[in-house]
Amino acid sequence: PFQRDRDRIVHCKAFRRLMHKTQVFVAPEGDHYRTRLTHTLEVTTISRTVARALRLNEDLTEAIGLGHDLGHPPFGHIGEEVLDRCLRERFGGGFRHYEHSLRVVDQLEPAPTGSGPLVGAGLNLTEQVREGIARHSGRAEAPSTLEGRIVRLMDRVAYINHDIDDALRAGLLGADELPSEPIAVLGESGSARIDALVHDMVEESARAGDIVQGPEAGPAMGELRRFMFERVYLGPAVRAEHERIAGVVRRLFEHYVDRPDELPPAGTEHEEDDLPQRVTDYLAGMTDRYCIRKYTELEVPRAFAR
Repeated sequence: PFQRDRDRIVHCKAFRRLMHKTQVFVAPEGDHYRTRLTHTLEVTTISRTVARALRLNEDLTEAIGLGHDLGHPPFGHIGEEVLDRCLRERFGGGFRHYEHSLRVVDQLEPAPTGSGPLVGAGLNLTEQVREGIARHSGRAEAPSTLEGRIVRLMDRVAYINHDIDDALRAGLLGADELPSEPIAVLGESGSARIDALVHDMVEESARAGDIVQGPEAGPAMGELRRFMFERVYLGPAVRAEHERIAGVVRRLFEHYVDRPDELPPAGTEHEEDDLPQRVTDYLAGMTDRYCIRKYTELEVPRAFAR
């Protein structure tokens, strides 16, 4: 069943769209920056390595890893933040990508057999995979399976280290600016740090009978994460992009709220009158380039957009 779940996720449209969704850098010019898809693949492979070393279910781990970010909106965490704010201001609701990832696999993707309707059939995944997807974020309750807890922690291990790599490549950071203490504990390069964190988790978890980190590696990773939020995720270069992205997402949000006739069909029949959900489904499903194209269609005269 977990192999089937994995294959259904890989073959769904939401998975393919991850290729054109931002991880940290919006529409980067270089060919080697991570996207939401490459992030997903890195999380999945690292998680499977840990699961194999601990003799846990590799297929369950892989399925959770592949599906964990299917609900992420365009423009990475900036897009998530803006969409959440728009929903709170207009409807009193909110948006969390991990909850929307579950909605994608449960309701928005077509039926795997092709026998159901085009919209609202779902992938019919197992409960363990569904829970692992819905709880992969540190903001959610911890998963009940050890495999789900692996993905939850390896998601953080992967994005911290590959985002450092991308920030160095983009010139946002210099290697000498990285905090010295966690680098001394975990290693100078991204691959060395991931290797150290994987070994630490395997050894500590095997002793504890749970998915845990050691007393040195865990705090070191936490310090790197705090550094990245301060210097990169919430830093001046990304914040400059934030304002432009916020304008794009907010403009589209307000447009479709005011013109629901331009939205695609609802996920299910009883949601046809649920305007906040329909707008959320449409915007969150967009890739970066599709989002920019729809914004351009609204704001730029056709003669100049060619």
